[in-house]
Amino acid sequence: MNTPLKFAIIGCGRIAQRHAEHIQKLGQLVGICDIDPSKTKEFSEKYGVPSFEEVDEFLQQVKKADVISICSPNGLHAEHSIKALQAGFHVLCEKPMALTVQDCGEMINAAERANKRLFIVKQNRFNPPVAAIKKTIEEGRLGKIYSVQLNCFWNRNEEYYKNSWKGTKDLDGGTLFTQFSHFIDLLYWMIGDVKEVKGYAGNFDHKDIIEFEDTGTVSLRFYNGAIGTINYTVNSFGKNMEGSLTIFGEKGTVKIGGQYLNELEYQQIEGYKIENLPPGNPPNNYGKYQGSMSNHDKVYQNVIEVLSGNGIIATNGFEGLKTVEIIDKIYSNFNAL
Repeated sequence: MNTPLKFAIIGCGRIAQRHAEHIQKLGQLVGICDIDPSKTKEFSEKYGVPSFEEVDEFLQQVKKADVISICSPNGLHAEHSIKALQAGFHVLCEKPMALTVQDCGEMINAAERANKRLFIVKQNRFNPPVAAIKKTIEEGRLGKIYSVQLNCFWNRNEEYYKNSWKGTKDLDGGTLFTQFSHFIDLLYWMIGDVKEVKGYAGNFDHKDIIEFEDTGTVSLRFYNGAIGTINYTVNSFGKNMEGSLTIFGEKGTVKIGGQYLNELEYQQIEGYKIENLPPGNPPNNYGKYQGSMSNHDKVYQNVIEVLSGNGIIATNGFEGLKTVEIIDKIYSNFNAL
């Protein structure tokens, strides 16, 4: 593709800043939309693009865009993605894809009917140790996978949720959607589809702050016979502690750790060793808080490669749906909240 791809953004919150930065480096930003005029004014002045406060008008006026990046609150992802697809744009949707399996299906159907591509942001797949372990599994070097342990120990205090859609059931959805959907995606991507779950959840330190759990523990059985556990919380005192994934296989054991699945902490593999991993990107920085690894540059590179006919989509709509399906299974089977 000789001319740079043109992008427009719906939703001008924190993550949209990251999107805009990479769009300007790899393509061209041609418009932004948010219901908050103070946010659209800031973006418009910084990037010299027209701004809109109403989605339908925005989609009518940014016809020269190739891709609409959906950075609005979780509960609006489906509505905004479907409108953009129906208006004739490709869509790049932030995580989580949506808050229900039904909405995910409708997004996929909208993309098919419009003959447009639907990309889902799952940037942790690009973390160097994650990519290396995925390759190791695909090559059969771990043999049969026996079990997996996923730990997500972060901190989110009252200030994080103050004056925000975060923490609400309708727009946030739950801790697994907003904080840890990337981690759930990696379970599906590396181990496979989940057959059944059992678990417990509680809200220990965020009563009257959020409308769902701040802590959960889950046991899983995968269709391939592997079993697993997820232990997660946003009550790690003072700061994020750990995001780790440990896999026990017939021919090897590996652990990806650090705060953001950014370090290969342990490996013992029969006749093989993972070496010379490149350094990863730093985590997304939100002032007092840090999120997952900042690999949005690789996400946008993939979008450009796919739409230019030279790449394979990194995360498609079906894979985005599977993450939501697993989270839905977990929330539907919690014994207490």
